[in-house]
Amino acid sequence: MHRVPAVMALAAVLAGAAGCADVEGIKSEGDLGTVHAPKTLWKDIRPEPPPAGEQPGAAATVPGLPRAPALTMRGVDALAVVRADITSATTEDGGTGRLVDPRAARRLALCTGAADGGPDCPVRPGVLHDLTGDGREELITALDVDGRLSELRVYTVRDDGRIARILARRGVLEGVEVAAEHLAVREPTTNPRYSSVSDYVWDAGTGSMSLSQLTLDECAALTDVPLPGNRSRCAR
Repeated sequence: MHRVPAVMALAAVLAGAAGCADVEGIKSEGDLGTVHAPKTLWKDIRPEPPPAGEQPGAAATVPGLPRAPALTMRGVDALAVVRADITSATTEDGGTGRLVDPRAARRLALCTGAADGGPDCPVRPGVLHDLTGDGREELITALDVDGRLSELRVYTVRDDGRIARILARRGVLEGVEVAAEHLAVREPTTNPRYSSVSDYVWDAGTGSMSLSQLTLDECAALTDVPLPGNRSRCAR
């Protein structure tokens, strides 16, 4: 797969509109139209900043959970953590969907008392991986809201033993990858040839996983997985 930064992809399109290069240099192909500078729309209208503590992805201690004496997510009941977090977020946003999809709490009701939540539980098996670089593993999991949309969650244990959410992200999880202290979220785009890749890294200043890079990934199609409208799914 070949990763193409979004800015570079746009630059290539603009360069192609300007002319064609050969061994003799730039050669005109005739009038291809005038390339204009971007025009700002609604430049006098700006959104209000979000109120303090109301950013969907902001770090927050998950209420109602016992402290982890070993200062690690290993051995912590992952389903109990997700249930406490989703319940708290749903109460806080009043079911508006600002912090969590309103259907998430209803979906959690499908989980049983079994260790894995049972066959109908929408919470994915937790994955432990050190994302903060302190030698302690974080818990990475997701709640599948429906057949397409999911709520991705990452949790850590603070020095006082409290469990905190350090990443909350709603999206279409075409793929989630971890490498060293990076977490990459791959999502489909409107162009079936490309997928969007969001790279998150630990930010000690905010105490959360912050977006460090957003790129487009050109990927091969899986021809044996047909999609409606002659679209193709990215191989990974």
